[in-house]
Amino acid sequence: MACKDREGNIVTENETQDKLLEKLYGTETGRKALKMFVQPAVSKAGGWFLESKLSIPFISPFIDRNNISMEEYEEGDYESFNHFFTRRIKEGEREFSQEGNALCSPCDARLSFYPVTAEGSFTVKNTEYTMESLVQSKKLADRYLGGTLCIFRLTVEDYHHYAYIDEGTKTKNYKIPGVFHTVNPLANEKYPVYTENAREFSILKSKNFGNVLMMEVGALFVGRIVNHHEKMAVQRGMEKGYFEFGGSTVILVFEKGRIALAEDIVKNNKDGFETAVKMGEVIGKK
Repeated sequence: MACKDREGNIVTENETQDKLLEKLYGTETGRKALKMFVQPAVSKAGGWFLESKLSIPFISPFIDRNNISMEEYEEGDYESFNHFFTRRIKEGEREFSQEGNALCSPCDARLSFYPVTAEGSFTVKNTEYTMESLVQSKKLADRYLGGTLCIFRLTVEDYHHYAYIDEGTKTKNYKIPGVFHTVNPLANEKYPVYTENAREFSILKSKNFGNVLMMEVGALFVGRIVNHHEKMAVQRGMEKGYFEFGGSTVILVFEKGRIALAEDIVKNNKDGFETAVKMGEVIGKK
């Protein structure tokens, strides 16, 4: 899906990752490599490398290739690639509106949204889900029928931390492990493999937006979701967690009638465009 900014301009994106996924999913050789990459031992080795000093030489080329503006981030030396990837933004760069009616983005991302219906489907990381298959609970899925599901797709150049959109109480974290199948009857001819990325979710019993389902979807290979809290009271704009290396996604699901997204975001979505947003940016209202 193409992307526009809030002024209506087309936003270009580095296509390296998309081309890699196309080769992995769309060719026989790629699918064999894919099967190897998702093995626990390979994933563990990749994670070790990204945490080690051996990965430091890859930082500068990554910054150049993805045109990352480092002026926004805290200065300092990085001890590994993951240390760089989880870098922090400078204080004051991602402020949340404190207006109770203002719905703010939880992260830097490309935003799209879908109505929640019993049979309706949507795509997250090359996998098609229904609401029930996403959370693996019909009872929980039914609670959000008629509501709105917002997908915040982070790209490699984005800030990979995410925050709570409102004050309230969050539940414990529920973890769903990722799966990988090389043959699946649901898969189409172009992608004859079926994957589900590891994901983690909780419910925010918020002051202004009802019971918001918050989900993080990790990367297929070595990416890891790092959430800071279990059940506790939280504040608007407080950091919820971050992703280690890999493309990642944040999903927010709202109950029926709880939110109205901004007109430009609604129009972009209708026209087939994602909308580029920043953490703390107002994207709708109560």
